[in-house]
Amino acid sequence: QVQLVESGGGSVQAGGSLRLSCAASGRTFSRYFMGWFRQAPGKEREFVTSIRWSGDSTYVAYYAESVKGRFTISGDSAKNTVYLQMNSLKPEDTALYYCAAHRAVITAATMTPDYWGQGTQVTVSS
Repeated sequence: QVQLVESGGGSVQAGGSLRLSCAASGRTFSRYFMGWFRQAPGKEREFVTSIRWSGDSTYVAYYAESVKGRFTISGDSAKNTVYLQMNSLKPEDTALYYCAAHRAVITAATMTPDYWGQGTQVTVSS
């Protein structure tokens, strides 16, 4: 069983920044791929970004077009923690952000990751 705990959400004005964290239980990084999704009110959950480890300290990142150049995913395998740095936030980024862990690389086509966190709210005001 994998437990994912997100933190770092909050309210910010447009143009501001937030950093989300996702702490995973156990040796999650060695067994699962990690990513972030979000769900805005009245909308379906959507892929934001994911990470694929390619070595002890290197990884490949994937991003939704809507966040490319503004969001950065990173991870610390020693801490079993994934981060989402969000810059130049826009009101349309307002959503509940979920961390996810999956047995395969997470992409926009990944509808049901193996594990979800409880979500952390991000609110961006104009």
